[in-house]
Amino acid sequence: MRNRLYELDGLRLLAALCVVFFHYTFSGWAGGHSPVVFQAESVWSKYGYLGVDLFFMISGFVVLMSAWGRTPREFAVSRVIRLYPAYWVGIAVTTLVTVTLGAGVFSVSFGQVLANLTMFQAVPDVANVDVVYWTLWAEMRFYLLILVFAWIGMTRGRVLAGLWAWLGLTLAVEAGVLPPMIDLVVQSEFAHYFIAGMALFMLYKFGPSKQVLVLVPLCLGNAVYRAIGYATAVGERYSVEYSPVVIALVVMALFAVMTLVALRVTAPLAMPWLATAGALTYPLYLLHAHVGFIVFERIGGAVDKYVLLFGLIAVMCAAAYAVHRFVERPLAPALKRVMAPRRQPAVLVRGFGMAR
Repeated sequence: MRNRLYELDGLRLLAALCVVFFHYTFSGWAGGHSPVVFQAESVWSKYGYLGVDLFFMISGFVVLMSAWGRTPREFAVSRVIRLYPAYWVGIAVTTLVTVTLGAGVFSVSFGQVLANLTMFQAVPDVANVDVVYWTLWAEMRFYLLILVFAWIGMTRGRVLAGLWAWLGLTLAVEAGVLPPMIDLVVQSEFAHYFIAGMALFMLYKFGPSKQVLVLVPLCLGNAVYRAIGYATAVGERYSVEYSPVVIALVVMALFAVMTLVALRVTAPLAMPWLATAGALTYPLYLLHAHVGFIVFERIGGAVDKYVLLFGLIAVMCAAAYAVHRFVERPLAPALKRVMAPRRQPAVLVRGFGMAR
């Protein structure tokens, strides 16, 4: 634990809270899922969806760090243990609240739930039980690429070559040189964040290099370009305008902060208690959206909106801690024993060679 980057835990929770505020004070009522309007707050909270962009960059950094030196099997097992227990609880809670309280707001079917349990519901084009699950499909495709790296064998040269190839494919897709189907793997909409996060891990692990010093700014340029285009689409969906300048400044700030982490400048800010903050992030992200919208719909007219807003966030954080404490922590070692049982150590038997 002494080498854990606690500041990344803090950044993960910050990113999650940005998304929570985006949903509760902007997209909920702007999208017709909540009667409680936060007009003044939405001026800034409408940019909260950029917390997902930070998530993706942190994921590029942390997942490569986690996979380095592991076998493909070890990496796959670690991802299953990390993702699925909290995800299954999130589906169960969201489904229960939707069925019991969500009539007229959301609906869910048995087949939809079954498909969502796999986390691959996007393959047969089954709707997500909760809107936030779309990012998990992006993460799963990223993990498959990391699995390829683990299978090939990770070295500094191979990873950097892979990052250049991925960025090249991203630009080729954007230019229309490659067919759109290739984008299922390339993920040109967000590839620059994953690539930059991985490149910054290389900076953290091996120190500065010319390749990283070129690769990260190229990713930044493409990130700004795509983020402004994405903001236009979000603005059309909710009938609001986004400032290209603000979008560009936020994206540049994300890159700057992650670069400072890679350069170990933020090390003095790393506090062990931030590990708990980081542990809340994933279950908080999974639980907050549809459940929160339904709560706003059912009691929004009877409670002061700010009391409801901050009370709901506090409840969601408490629920996230409960999922971490009573689901993720107990199930992780059990799942690991099932998926990767320990082999009995080889014992030397005199005269008969090795026995187990």
